[in-house]
Amino acid sequence: MPRTFVWHRQRGPKTTPPNTLTEGKVRIKQVKSGIGQTARMRANLEAIGLRHHQSEVVHPDSPALRGMIKRVRHLVTVTPIED
Repeated sequence: MPRTFVWHRQRGPKTTPPNTLTEGKVRIKQVKSGIGQTARMRANLEAIGLRHHQSEVVHPDSPALRGMIKRVRHLVTVTPIED
């Protein structure tokens, strides 16, 4: 049976910021396309509300949202919004 997944050390971010919840809302911007990614990652982008490259959405911060962001953290940037 052939291998279907190969880990590439060079791909992905070198470091990721700590997973800190905020009290308010967060702005999520897609900085890399979902083309060539797994169906699971594309589904997470769709669930977050990111339909196209360079699109932005604003959501209230929650543990469920942070879990979705963690799956696609190399495709998006997250910034807290000050109210």
